[in-house]
Amino acid sequence: MSTLPSIITPAFLASVRSRPNLPVNTWYFIAATTLSQLNRPDEIQKVYLHALNQKWTGTEAAEDSVPSFDEKRDISRRMREALVKAAAVTGVPKTINALLELKKVTPDDLLDEPQGLSPTGRPTDIYDTPMTQILKRGQEFFEGIYGKITKRVMGQMDRSGTEDLGLIARLVYGYILSNTSVLSAVETSYVMIAGLIPQDVNPQLKGHLRGALNGGATVDEVKAVRSIVMDICVAAGMKMLDGDVPAGFGWRVEPADV
Repeated sequence: MSTLPSIITPAFLASVRSRPNLPVNTWYFIAATTLSQLNRPDEIQKVYLHALNQKWTGTEAAEDSVPSFDEKRDISRRMREALVKAAAVTGVPKTINALLELKKVTPDDLLDEPQGLSPTGRPTDIYDTPMTQILKRGQEFFEGIYGKITKRVMGQMDRSGTEDLGLIARLVYGYILSNTSVLSAVETSYVMIAGLIPQDVNPQLKGHLRGALNGGATVDEVKAVRSIVMDICVAAGMKMLDGDVPAGFGWRVEPADV
């Protein structure tokens, strides 16, 4: 049991869920991704259980209504998929811890265990699909995010001192990020935004803010996603760092916006 101060409260969740312009059916996986990056996997359970136990219509809670089984399965899969995709920017260890904490409170009939039919189809991608096909899908996904600056961004990685950085990006985009069976391309951008804001990495954040717009999100929707991520970060103790402070839990510059 964590001895750290609680971040997630019912009032805080209500504020997050009712944020104007927030894309429908996204709040819980955006919150979970942010908490994972903040290294607070213990708080993810609260988000998940809240999502399972009260249906949300627009910006208001539906009275005396809980999601159906199919809706609960959808919530469970979308949250897990967000945490998997977040590994691309937050690292596998945090995704492991977040998923294991989430599993502790997930009903057995809402789990996707080995030997079953994966809702993402990634086993088929890995074992039955030619790698060239997957890498092509990843390249197209990358181009959809970065648009006209695609060649410059990938070129920077290829010429970073080791071309292996570009190879890592191609693998991650091919096998992880470009799979849109559970989360769409624009929802994947929301996951990237939630994973990058807590890390104080504005160059990468700017690319994925623009990527969300390229994927079809409105400026107001991206601002709403950013706002709830910022609120969670501040609730966790992040703050703007003074110029005289060499390091700390916060941001050296204001996180990028659209």
